[in-house]
Amino acid sequence: MKFFKHFALGIRSYWKAIRFIKTHKLYWYLPIPALLMLLIYYVGSQFASWQAGWSEEQGCLECTNMNETIWFLLKMLLSISIGLILMKFAKYIVVVVLSPLISIISQVVEKKLTNNKYPFSLQQTLHDVKRGLRIAMRNVMWEYIFFLLILLVSALGWDEVHQSPFFYLTFAIGFFYYGFSFIDYINERRRLDIDQSIHFIRNHRGLAIAIGSIYSIFILVPVDLGEMVNYSNFLEHPYKTLGTSLFQFLLWMLASIAPILTIVAATIAMHDLVDLSSNIYADNQEIELKSADNELDE
Repeated sequence: MKFFKHFALGIRSYWKAIRFIKTHKLYWYLPIPALLMLLIYYVGSQFASWQAGWSEEQGCLECTNMNETIWFLLKMLLSISIGLILMKFAKYIVVVVLSPLISIISQVVEKKLTNNKYPFSLQQTLHDVKRGLRIAMRNVMWEYIFFLLILLVSALGWDEVHQSPFFYLTFAIGFFYYGFSFIDYINERRRLDIDQSIHFIRNHRGLAIAIGSIYSIFILVPVDLGEMVNYSNFLEHPYKTLGTSLFQFLLWMLASIAPILTIVAATIAMHDLVDLSSNIYADNQEIELKSADNELDE
């Protein structure tokens, strides 16, 4: 019962997050990941165009010995890899790059909910980045291990792994670890170490899975930014071209707003769950004044 209660809390927090963003005008943050995604995709396309401009004949003409040939092949392989990574995985890179912004937005939401303040500290910021990388590496490792185990069980029992009911557990596991990453931003401000954060989130799996599920739906949609800006066939098929462009634009917007919407939802859900205003590590002037008044009354 506790699992479903926490799951419902996580789903409701998304509806609250939409109203919260609108009420407090946080929608100014939304274009940042959208523009960043376009920039990353553009850089990737430039790498791809740069590589496409090379000809094998030119490469062979330029290479006069084995060392030059090897360096040419390495340069070509590197450019192809960078281009594909930036073009195909732009939305995932955006989430990593936006980690400091996501943390700041979570603090802004908490301040509006509780009046909690967290003074800026470069040392704390560097600590947060280091912690975020450790959490990300840990989550990727465990998610991959679980994926391989489920894949192995499915392959042994079914001709097609997709036919196995166990295969769909991979989605739930992915939801859990995505939600884990966002909830940990709040746990860090509560001064929970990584082990304590892991224990907390394990006890609130329903919340983590709910937060991660909506985020995954948005972030995993197959966005093709190349199709969104491709109007080469507009004169021949204007309606089809516009429809494809608008559809890809919608998917792009969903993927772009996902990190902002999710961290707002996660912060709201955590406040409903643990009352973030009681965080003793926050600089909350109202709480200090109330405490002082209570001492005077006594």
